[in-house]
Order: sequence, then C-alpha cells, then structure tokens
Amino acid sequence: MASLKDLRNRIASVKATQKITKAMQMVAAAKLRRAQEAAEAARPYAQRMSTVLANVSSTVSGADAPPLMAGTGRDDTHLLIVATAERGLCGGFNSQIARKARDHVRGLLDAGKTVKILCIGKKGYDILRREYGSLIIDRIDLREVKNIGFVNANDIARKVIGLFEDGQFDVATLIYSEFRSVISQVPTALQIIPAAMPEADDAQANGPEAIYEYEPDAASILADLIPRNISVQIFRALLENAAGEMGAKMTAMDNATRNAGEMIDKLSITYNRQRQAQITKELIEIISGAEAL
Repeated sequence: MASLKDLRNRIASVKATQKITKAMQMVAAAKLRRAQEAAEAARPYAQRMSTVLANVSSTVSGADAPPLMAGTGRDDTHLLIVATAERGLCGGFNSQIARKARDHVRGLLDAGKTVKILCIGKKGYDILRREYGSLIIDRIDLREVKNIGFVNANDIARKVIGLFEDGQFDVATLIYSEFRSVISQVPTALQIIPAAMPEADDAQANGPEAIYEYEPDAASILADLIPRNISVQIFRALLENAAGEMGAKMTAMDNATRNAGEMIDKLSITYNRQRQAQITKELIEIISGAEAL
C-alpha cells in the first residue's frame, strides 16, 4: 500500500497535469473559433470554383482538354496526399485520417495499382511510415507555420503538379478531415488530378442555363483555372484540418481534465481513509500503553 507521502505526491502531480490540460483546452477553444471561421469562409469559394470549372469544361472536347483535366489516360499509379496535424494530443483526429489513407492504399494495392504517398504533417507521416514507409516519397513540414495561408497550399499544389508533369503518377487523391462540429470530423478523400468535375446540369439546376463566350478560349481558361483549383482545394483541406484539430484537441483536453478531477477525488478519498486509519492506530497504541501503566 502506498504511503501518505506517496499519495500526497501523486495528488500534487495529477493536479499539475489537470492545470496543463485545462490550459490547453482553453487555448484550443480560443483557436477553434478563428479556424472554424476560416474553414467555413473557404467552402463557398471552393464550391463556386468547381461550378465555374464545370461550366467551362462542358464546352471543351476531350482532345482539347488540358492534361490536368483529361489525365494521362491511365489509372496505374496513384498519388495519395495525406494531410494531418503536426502535433498530437487531439484524440483520434490523426489516426482517423491515417486509417482512411490505409484503407485507400490497401484497396489500390489489392487492385494491382502502384501507390505513392505524399504526407502533409508530421503525425500522418509517423503513423503511415510504420506500414507503408517504402511508399512515402516526401513529407511537407508546416510546424513553423502559425497561420495557414494560401501561399502554403500553392507551394504544395505546384509540387504535386510538377510530379504529374514529370509522369510520376496518373491519379492524385487528397485525404483530409472535413470539419463538421467540435465532436465530429469526417475523413474525406477527394480526387484532384484529373480534376473531378461536378455535372454541369447539377451546377446549373438552380437557375436558367446561360450562354457564355470565352476569350481567348475555354481550353486556355481551363489551363489556368485547374491549377488554381488544385491550390484552392488543398488550401480548403488545410483549413478544414486546422479547425478539426482544434475541435478534437479541445474535446480531448476537456476529457483529460475531467478524468484528472475524478482521479484526484479517488486519491483524496484513499488518502483520507489511510490517514484516518493511521490516526486510529496511533490512538489505540497510546490508549493501550496508558492502560498498561
């Protein structure tokens, strides 16, 4: 049985941990609001960009379509861009994205495809390298970036497009976590090369179909818009991840704070009982000694 000193030390240690988890919860709550606003603000732009691409692409034939939209004509080599957080202590946020990526990799390998992985974030890299280290071709580190900006996503997009132009892959899929609420983040897989265009009829269902004239031509516009759309989709994924990470961290730290409080209560009860038992024992010894005299 632990001594009273050991119990006091343990209670003090758990209280110190509780203060840390409570502080981390408050910091995550403060960051969550900004991250959530940024993620929600990026969604309409990304959706509207897809609608514009659908309208323009409907006027372009297969032969005139740019490579980023038409693809290579093959489906042999797949690049998975797995975006996770740089830090932990956020519950199962990173492991859920990694599980989604592992399931995707297994499905492609079972189908006889070649798979390459590009990791954005340290935690996803640490998880995936245990099983698929030989498939990881690069890791992008954003630990020094305090606020994710479009320039960060644009750099990643240029890297991915460069790999495509060098013939390194045929299909690129972005895997990230879509923020729904503080307690709900949904792992999502989005194909970005070749560009997955929504149906033009669905994009125009809310209004009458308009007739557009493009200058210089639709193919040239697509050649400029599709790389921008890739950057936009990656930027949106990074913002969704940032909001999801803060939401998951706030929930995880709240649970840790509650668990620490319960542990302190149990240790305090044990300490008081043991202390009372020790006092009772000492009193019995004193009384027994007095009676013996």
